[in-house]
Amino acid sequence: MLSTLPSRTIRCLIQDVSQVGESRRLGQELAAQLAFDTTQAGKLAIVTTELANNIIKHGTAGELLFRPLEHAGEPVGVEVLAIDNGRGMGDVARHLVDGYSTAGTSGTGLGAIRRLADDFAIYSTPGKGTAIVSRVRANGRAVAADRYRLGAVCVEKPGEAISGDGWCVVQRADTLLAMVVDGLGHGALAAEAAHEAIRVASETSIAQPAQLVELIHSALQKTRGAAVAVAAIAGVKATLRYAGLGNIAGAVLSGSGEQRRSLISQNGTAGVEARRIQEYTYPWERNAMLVMNSDGLKNWNIDNYIDVPRHDPAVIAGLLYRDFRRGTDDVTVLAVAEQSKH
Repeated sequence: MLSTLPSRTIRCLIQDVSQVGESRRLGQELAAQLAFDTTQAGKLAIVTTELANNIIKHGTAGELLFRPLEHAGEPVGVEVLAIDNGRGMGDVARHLVDGYSTAGTSGTGLGAIRRLADDFAIYSTPGKGTAIVSRVRANGRAVAADRYRLGAVCVEKPGEAISGDGWCVVQRADTLLAMVVDGLGHGALAAEAAHEAIRVASETSIAQPAQLVELIHSALQKTRGAAVAVAAIAGVKATLRYAGLGNIAGAVLSGSGEQRRSLISQNGTAGVEARRIQEYTYPWERNAMLVMNSDGLKNWNIDNYIDVPRHDPAVIAGLLYRDFRRGTDDVTVLAVAEQSKH
């Protein structure tokens, strides 16, 4: 059963060679916290180093985003998402072949990352940069595949030590619940409101978005309040239900990636004012993707991305974060899609 607890994304800027070592240290700390065995910890160290070096060589500057992973409540690994605005790649497959290089190196970096990672995905556009996601499991053993894949970026406002945003994804029987919350303001008090919303969503058995938002509204009255939205995907019924208060944005991208359906939230603030909480139902197509984000992301579009739904949701979350973040607020992007049937 999928049950992913919220976690702040650990961000490491990669702007010069000195930060390659810092990224490796962050990876080693996570490996120790999650009880990686020696072999897998070594793999994570190499993957992290190669991703950082790849940004320096080909992207000029970028960042690594670390996210601890869990399955059925147990820590299982680490996801490393590398993003840059560098020169990108035209023929990605060719760059993954050992020995091919455009930077005068041995050309083994991307190939080594793909071999060592337990999961690997890449998206690159010439002249616009690259996003690579690599996941390394704690013990190297395969984890039973969930019906849904997800990707998330949750980063605090520059200058803040903690994000006032948050997210969670939990399974309720045959329904997947996804929530994004944005505590009013920034810092510790905003984080307190977000954490309370996440606690309620994680602990209740309610699977109806409007009822869950109502419950969160009541629970947040002891906090400064938050914008919140909840989506419920019932893949068997091919439906998505959605309810929200405030400026959390939600959208469903069609299976072809050519259409975007915006999801409706009501005016208000959970814990402060909720004149009306209404639930809406939308069709959920095969191979569709749900994207939810806080207002730390500007209005975004998918026109410049190719075949969006077929890509790893973490790559899509990373691209939207890279290309549309405001840079003056906490930001959260959550992307969810069903596993490919192909």
